[in-house]
Amino acid sequence: MKHQLPRRTLGRQGLEVSAIGLGCMGMSDFYGDADEATNLAVLNHAIDIGVNFLDTADMYGVGRNEELLGRVLETRRSEVILATKFGNVRAANGDFLGIDGTPEYVASACDASLKRLGVDQIDLYYQHRVDPNVPIEETVGAMARLVESGKVRFLGLSEASAETIRRAARIHPIAALQSEYSLWTRDLEDEVLPACRELGIGFVAYSPLGRGFLTGTIQNPEQLASNDWRRSNPRFQAENFDQNQRLVHAITDLAEERGRTPAQLALAWLLHQGKDIVPIPGTRKISRLDENAAAAHLELTDEDLQRIDQVLSTNAVAGTRYPAGGMQSLNR
Repeated sequence: MKHQLPRRTLGRQGLEVSAIGLGCMGMSDFYGDADEATNLAVLNHAIDIGVNFLDTADMYGVGRNEELLGRVLETRRSEVILATKFGNVRAANGDFLGIDGTPEYVASACDASLKRLGVDQIDLYYQHRVDPNVPIEETVGAMARLVESGKVRFLGLSEASAETIRRAARIHPIAALQSEYSLWTRDLEDEVLPACRELGIGFVAYSPLGRGFLTGTIQNPEQLASNDWRRSNPRFQAENFDQNQRLVHAITDLAEERGRTPAQLALAWLLHQGKDIVPIPGTRKISRLDENAAAAHLELTDEDLQRIDQVLSTNAVAGTRYPAGGMQSLNR
């Protein structure tokens, strides 16, 4: 029996999605080995409980993540709002080759994603990272032609600056910006989020649980698999890890007072930052999926929000959110 989650609208063009989506990256890449049967079970359960907003990208698993979703979409396409991305180019062996926002690449990347996903149309198509060598007007112009041809319904950007967002929106309506936003990543609140609201652009928050850190389940970086990308993330390393644990402990205490988990409190906090915000936590466990979805029904009082703000103001986050190379591709 399907349980209906609240819905939210992204942008002004009528794109409606579940208030909490599902980020699918970790099912195919970056967070250690995964089991396909388990992933398929999680994806199907997500749809069963009303999580209809599934997020992938062509770079996740070098196409394998899109192929994974394609297996579910074969029978459940009408139940899913499908989002994918282009722009981060990887070789067959996984090596990163750079960012490509040229019109020619936009067209070819979309066709390749449609084939892997086994669909005729993508609901929300993002530029994964802004190409500094291609004017955003040219990239978005090519994306707009995908809408005109019926291959894409709505357009999005990811990790773009406020200036870039404004320039893009002059070419074609942008339904959503996807960027990292959570209790420990709030830098976009100064310029980017206000620009989105000025233009009527929805906000999709990836890594809303701090890549798992904010759940309180990671007690030591050594418990991560040897091929887990988080081992190279500055916030998971050495002294940074210990300092960031203090934030998690404080959030956990607040959550326990409410009879909730820290993950649920973190997601509910995001949902209370505005009705234009949709977090997309990732997971490879049905139990975590259910836990995350339940956060959509958690009401926080003004006092709750004030106490969370106090915790955030007294527990500074240590470390950048990506290694140096990754930081260079943000806020362009």
